[in-house]
Formats: sequence, structure tokens, C-alpha cells
Amino acid sequence: MSYPVPANQVETLYEIKKSKFIAFAAFANSRDLAMQHLERVKAHYPDARHHCWAYRFGNPASPTSAAMADDGEPSGTAGKPILNVLQHKDIGDVMVIVTRYFGGIKLGAGGLVRAYSASAQQAIEQLAVREEITLHLLTVDVDFKHEQFIRHLVEQQAGEIAHCDYGGHVTIDVKLPLSAIPDFTANVGAIALAVTLEDK
Repeated sequence: MSYPVPANQVETLYEIKKSKFIAFAAFANSRDLAMQHLERVKAHYPDARHHCWAYRFGNPASPTSAAMADDGEPSGTAGKPILNVLQHKDIGDVMVIVTRYFGGIKLGAGGLVRAYSASAQQAIEQLAVREEITLHLLTVDVDFKHEQFIRHLVEQQAGEIAHCDYGGHVTIDVKLPLSAIPDFTANVGAIALAVTLEDK
């Protein structure tokens, strides 16, 4: 499985009734990374009244996690509209932060919902996307003499070595795209002591 994710970071400005809504959108596939983006935005706009946000991780068809925050705005008027925009876009692993500078004119709850939605929408529309390929974990047990061959195969299949354990033989945790697994297992079948697919 592969799915679209942000390929860059964008920042957009949306103004209504003298209030400024600065939206930031970027790739994030963990809460830690999402919160790092939030801290950077807060540091960049330390005098702003609100830094509202939402994220969605994983494949947009079946997200693994989603969250939002109103950051002092009336409940449901900021984080939820931002998340709603994300839920209607075919993009995964994405964090959107909307920083608000109050312009002195109250927008009301409906106005806030529309403004945060419009700001998030504007940022998402400017995001470039790339395909994120889901990697699946396999564990391969081989003799020491075959370790380099396994590393070479993994590189050829656009995979990665996650971990190696050295005991009586080498146990290598390999991450591969699903489409590469049949070729890989066929190539290592003759030399592997064991091959285990950890997830599907």
C-alpha cells in the first residue's frame, strides 16, 4: 500500500475582519514530530493569541491516529474544523497548525469555524505530495557469510535494514514494500535458515 503524504512545508496567510490566520502544513508521522512543528511555530509567532492544530497519521483510507486542539478558542471552533479539512483530503501523515492574530473584531463561533476551515484548506491546497510506501517487516536468519548478500538484496528492493542481531547466526530485521516481498523471499529461500513476515 502507498498513499499521498506532504512533500514540503507550506505557510499561508488568510485575513478576515483584520484577524490574521497563518496556516502551516507539513509532514508528520508521529506525535513527537507533530509537537516539534508546533513548538517551532509557537517560537516563530510568540505573540500570537492562538496556535490551533490538527493532525492525521497513516493511510488516509484508514488512519492510525488523529488529534486536534482549540488552544483557547471556543470549543469546536478551531481544531475540529482543521481536522475536518484533513479528513476530506486524500493526504496522510500531515500536521496543520493555524496561528491566529486577533484583529479586534469578533467573528463569532460560526465565523471562527469558517475562518479556520478556510485557512487550513488554503494551506492543504498548496501542499505538494509524494507517495509514501508502506514497508512490511520480515525477519531473516542467515549464516554470517550471507549477510552482505541480504543487505544488497534489500537495497535493490528499495527496503531498509531495521536491526541486526549477531549470535550463532545473523538475525536481520528487514523492511520491504509489499510488492518486493515475493522476489526477496525467492532470492533468499536457498540460503535463509528462516524467513518470518512480521506483519501484513
